[in-house]
This record gives sequence, structure tokens and C-alpha cells, in this order.
Amino acid sequence: MSTEDTSDREMVITRTVDAPRELVWKVWTEPEHVAKWWGPNGFSTTIEKMEVRPGGVWKHTMHGPDGTDYPNKSTFIEVVKPERIVMAHGGTTPGKKAVSFHATWTFEEVGKNQTKVTLHNVFPSKEELDRVIREFGAAEGGKQTLARLGEYVSKM
Repeated sequence: MSTEDTSDREMVITRTVDAPRELVWKVWTEPEHVAKWWGPNGFSTTIEKMEVRPGGVWKHTMHGPDGTDYPNKSTFIEVVKPERIVMAHGGTTPGKKAVSFHATWTFEEVGKNQTKVTLHNVFPSKEELDRVIREFGAAEGGKQTLARLGEYVSKM
């Protein structure tokens, strides 16, 4: 088992949402829901394929408010309903270096109708983490995505 320290290349974002864990899991794993909240403010998402199972592929395109398309492809590594999703993520943008990282999403029941959602991304290097934050606003985008999830699920 690896004991490698990855703390200098991690991005961790957490938000508690006002919804039961099973509902949060549902809106994270069903494409018809994901397309309604995924991405930072002003973005929309088109999902081509979403197979939430180990080895399954998730292909989607995020459409930025400026009209830029951001194609993404992830492969699910681990899916433990309703606790955890681990995936290898890759994304491309015309004219920019591709982005890749491992993402772990956890869903923790913290109250009768509250779920703590944690997004834990590990990048190949500190330089890559810094680049993704600088070029794509990844930290703020992650916070906005979790806020959109919270807003969406609270209306259900």
C-alpha cells in the first residue's frame, strides 16, 4: 500500500447540502439530474454517456458562458453506493494542455436530511494543480459546482 504524500497536489472542497444522502447520490449518478446542476455558475452540460459502475465511462461536454466547449471523459474506478465514487478524469480545451486527475467524491450523512459532500482531487504534480487553478479557476469552479448541487437538490 502506498504511503506517498500527495498533500501538495490535492484540492479538497466540501459542502453540506440539505438533503438525505440517498437523494444526493441519485442526483449525482443519474444523467438527467447531473445535466441540470453540473459545472460552475453560467455553465451548462451535455452528457453523451454516463455509466456509473467500475470501468464505466462518463463523457460530457461543459459549455462555458462565453461559448467555449470543454469536452471531458472520466472512467469510474470505484462506485460504493451511496458512499463514494472514485474516477480518473480527463478534459481537453482547444489550445490548452489536457487536464487529468483522480477525483474521489464522498457522501456522508451528517443529519436526518443533511449530507456532507466532499470532492477530493489529486493531480499528477503540484505544478499541474496550480495550472488548473490558474487557467481554469478549478477551485472556485468546484465550490460553485457543489453550491449548484446543493441548490438543485434542495428544490426536490
